[in-house]
Amino acid sequence: MKNFTHAEYNQRVQKTLLVMSEKGIDTLLVVDPANIYYLSGFDAWSFYMPQCLVISSKLKEPICFVRQMDVGGAYIQTYLENESIIPYPEKLVHVPPLHPYEYLVQIIKDKKLDKGVIGVEMDAHYFTATCYEKLTSGLINCRFTDSRFLVNWIRFIKSENEIQFMHQAARNVEAGMQAAIDTINVGVRQCDAAAAVYSGLIKGVEGYGGDYPSIAPMFPTGQGSSAAHLTWSNELFKENEATVIEISGAYKRYHCPMARTVFLGKKDSEKLDVMNKTIEALETGKAAIRAGVTADSVAQKFWKILDKYNIKKDSRSGYSIGVGFPPDWGERTVNISKGDPTILQANSTLHMIAVMQMGDWGVEVSEAMRVTDEGFESFCNFPKELVFKN
Repeated sequence: MKNFTHAEYNQRVQKTLLVMSEKGIDTLLVVDPANIYYLSGFDAWSFYMPQCLVISSKLKEPICFVRQMDVGGAYIQTYLENESIIPYPEKLVHVPPLHPYEYLVQIIKDKKLDKGVIGVEMDAHYFTATCYEKLTSGLINCRFTDSRFLVNWIRFIKSENEIQFMHQAARNVEAGMQAAIDTINVGVRQCDAAAAVYSGLIKGVEGYGGDYPSIAPMFPTGQGSSAAHLTWSNELFKENEATVIEISGAYKRYHCPMARTVFLGKKDSEKLDVMNKTIEALETGKAAIRAGVTADSVAQKFWKILDKYNIKKDSRSGYSIGVGFPPDWGERTVNISKGDPTILQANSTLHMIAVMQMGDWGVEVSEAMRVTDEGFESFCNFPKELVFKN
């Protein structure tokens, strides 16, 4: 069940130890489930409970700290030796003021890691204030520092195996998007379209089934198409309304997102015009992508088209993607936005997204891609034009 070789996992851990040394971090606590997966292979719906990897040059290999109920999954999925997988007892589950991190504190002491600087993922979604309080009160001889997405940045450049997984995720998102377009019709329930999307994403194609995506399919419809991040309801799709579809395929936790727009009715010149301008901005931004340029320079090209048409857009026009767990498929590193000085690297992977919200309606289109020395390679081959269904 392991998705990468022991050598590739070990290489990732060694890179992490090197960056830790450069930043003066003696021990790193990795809480983000995407980072745990990246460094160990552990993949279970267990991240709603405390769990982490403990990484230190003083250890032979990382320690996987998980709930007792989940230890079997760690044995199966990771390359770690059994003694490096340390569960906390079930009696610590949801019984405040007791907490699993009290057990983690004792493990850190037992491994003689309770001195020096401990890096923690302060902004990870599943690192709570209680977790931090238990660490700081229990390890009084340590100094704590924010590791500031240390592992996320190591994930930024993908291996060829990772790129292959994203190509398969692309085939799955194409299947899901086609299912959405086929299903969205006047009088059809929004939830039926969502069900069709999930079927396409998870059945997959070419014999490769998909994983659950990190974000639920989004279907802002009608006036809702002028808003962001709305999901489906049991209401019916209506004539003369647009629906924005934003979904992602996922394969072995690697994501490939895509956004498209459907309009139920006769061709509308205003909406068609805005979509064409949206696509022009997206394509102009994409044309500026290659290894060695900054995220800012790509964003400037994108916004130059919007400025030409006097279209206002405040949100970013892209971000890095790869491994994803709920609640996000973004890597939380580079943003394609004005002022971001990050230099794009070959085999970094991006989701470029163009959203135009026009008051009481909107359109959206996006592209996932791999950065190359010469430019970019799109993961998907799927029409971007506004789909009219009369």
